Amino acid sequence: MIEEGSKSSKSMVEKRQLFMEMRAQNFDVIRLSTYRTACKLRFVQKRCNLHLVDVWNMIEAFRDNGLSTLDHNAEINVSRLETILSSIFYQLNKRLPTTHQINVEQSIGLLLNFIVATYDSEGHGKLTVFAMKAMLATMCGGKILDKLRYIFSQISDSNGVMVFAKFDQFLREVLKLPTAVFEGPSFGYTEHSVRTCFPQQKKILLNTFLDVLMADPPPQCLVWLPLMHRLANVENVFHPVECSYCRSESMMGFRYRCQQCHGYQLCQSCFWRGHASGPHSNQHQMKEHSSWKSPAKKLSHAISKSLGCMPIGEPPHPVFPEAAERPQDLAHTTTLESPSRLDEEHRLIARYAARLAAEASNSTQCPPTDLGFNFDANKQQRQLIAELENKNREILQEIQRLRLEHEQASQPTPEKAQQNPTLLAELRLLRHRKDELERRMSALQESRRELMVQLEGLMRLLKDEEQKQATQTGSSPHSSPSHSASCTMPMPIRSTSAGSTPTHTPQDCLAGVGDDVLDAFSQGVPRNLRNDLLVAADSITNTMSSLVKELHSVDDGLDDEEENMRNGRDKAESE
Repeated sequence: MIEEGSKSSKSMVEKRQLFMEMRAQNFDVIRLSTYRTACKLRFVQKRCNLHLVDVWNMIEAFRDNGLSTLDHNAEINVSRLETILSSIFYQLNKRLPTTHQINVEQSIGLLLNFIVATYDSEGHGKLTVFAMKAMLATMCGGKILDKLRYIFSQISDSNGVMVFAKFDQFLREVLKLPTAVFEGPSFGYTEHSVRTCFPQQKKILLNTFLDVLMADPPPQCLVWLPLMHRLANVENVFHPVECSYCRSESMMGFRYRCQQCHGYQLCQSCFWRGHASGPHSNQHQMKEHSSWKSPAKKLSHAISKSLGCMPIGEPPHPVFPEAAERPQDLAHTTTLESPSRLDEEHRLIARYAARLAAEASNSTQCPPTDLGFNFDANKQQRQLIAELENKNREILQEIQRLRLEHEQASQPTPEKAQQNPTLLAELRLLRHRKDELERRMSALQESRRELMVQLEGLMRLLKDEEQKQATQTGSSPHSSPSHSASCTMPMPIRSTSAGSTPTHTPQDCLAGVGDDVLDAFSQGVPRNLRNDLLVAADSITNTMSSLVKELHSVDDGLDDEEENMRNGRDKAESE
């Protein structure tokens, strides 16, 4: 009996621990109930480490624990709730770096006691599936837009129209959170809560739902919800401004500027507590600032706004197509394997990398048609990543295998050196023949080049002789052209057959060009040597063509011999 009593008292202490710590923060000194409620719920969120679990992780936990297939009014007991919370926080620790691990058991205990105190105050030991989804989706981390889209998918019909009865049920469950932190008189549920959000009975689609709940100001019963998210965004924002009341030289969090008192600014602590000094009064209108802009930025902003360079009245959220929102249960995403699997962390990395890539693309493009399309695209990306990883592993294995084979083949062995000596000898002969033909071709190319030079010199010589002959014929018709023939332009031509240096005589200029040319000049009557020289050039060209054909045949023979050697080696290796 004594042992049971001690356990019961310990359980009561654990249940009250979170509330005792919250009271120690002295949030009740905040004079505005909206800020007071948001601060208390933000404290619960951070103390239970729910701010580290975004809405997508929460939806996935619902699916992994089979809640997506249950009716909203189905009840679960506390032991199953504890199992669900355990999976959420253990998966969270796997995503966090080792230096930022959380105390899982403590987080489970604090959050479990808070949920039980909020939704099972009468001690039945059970709560509905919808209540747990609404509470965890509201209190987890992430963007308020994503949360509201998920909530709308849970309270709308198959046509994408909100069901008022389900929205009323959502308000009934979510407004238990302010009541749990002792703010029920300001934000408790009433029968008229739905009508305060949507005064007129009409067809509510997704965009209308988001317009109402993300408006400035939002519905009175939910005014604390967007403020809680703004608190999370400005916790580390620094303002280099002095507070007009406490004289602190810098501010963290929100900054409030009076719209009537020039230059009067308060830090969030002084504003929340209602402090005022000088001519300033708490009745003055204050503007809330969540960031700091330097005077230069303010001037640039004012100029841009006056010139019409900035859009006016931007919508508070993207406009989504008027299509039915699919329930975001992630039932069609990749199922996590058991914790014992070694590749579970790799699956997590791939999944969240795909999700981040999708979010990055969505930030520059229009939003998708619905969330189901987003998840289908993410699933395809994950499948593609897995296929590419498998293909990469196969390619690496193949590269390693080919590298080993190449190293083995490149090592000289006595068997390779002694393999097929006949083919090796023939191959050497063919290579020698090929080298000879290449040398002969080089010599013929040099001879052809020299012949072309000689031809050019002879053409000039013939032209000069014709001019001289015409001149002499006009002055002395009996003079012989052979007596006046001379080489006016010496041609330093090096012949491959004769190694001597040519002189400046006409006969030496004709050395090595053939008997027809010599006979033509020796007779003193210049013949039409152009055809003869062209014939000589054609003869050399034909010789080179035949030599090239022979060289190509030698190359083909070399290729055939090498192919035969490879085939013989492969055959020998296979045997």
